[in-house]
Amino acid sequence: MLAYSGANNTEVPMFGRARLIAIPLLAIALFTGGPAAGQSVSPEATAAARELLTTMRMADQLKAILPLLMKQLGPVIAQGRPEVERDLESLMPLMLELVNKRSAELVDATAVVYVRHFTVDEMRQLTAFYREPIGQKLLEKLPAITQESMGVGQKFGQVVAAELQARIVEELRKRGHKI
Repeated sequence: MLAYSGANNTEVPMFGRARLIAIPLLAIALFTGGPAAGQSVSPEATAAARELLTTMRMADQLKAILPLLMKQLGPVIAQGRPEVERDLESLMPLMLELVNKRSAELVDATAVVYVRHFTVDEMRQLTAFYREPIGQKLLEKLPAITQESMGVGQKFGQVVAAELQARIVEELRKRGHKI
């Protein structure tokens, strides 16, 4: 299944859309700088953010999406060579090991982001929510909800992209462009 990427009207494979979303989110989480110059982060705020992210099982969520990311990157790397695809699959345990070793870095970097957006009290409230049965259910269901929502969004995007394209062409023709 394909989706339009938007601005340049190119087609993106269904899971390509997930990669287009997941990779920037991971990059932001990993490379977002600390607080603005002169701002200090209290140890209490950092601890509250880490506790929240641990309760949200952030590291586990990263491990869960890694196979999906590898599956999407595989064809790009392999470029139609089955032997490369096979070898990429065999690398999955190595990739998971690397993510396991570095997941604390992701939690620490993301904690800085949460500290910028939430107070200590708000982070404690969120942690309490995620410890409740409904919060745990949300964490369990979130991957499926995200995947289903992406499918809904993809279908919506395809319809809207087609309508937008037709409308743009119509409007440009009204202005004398030969399209």
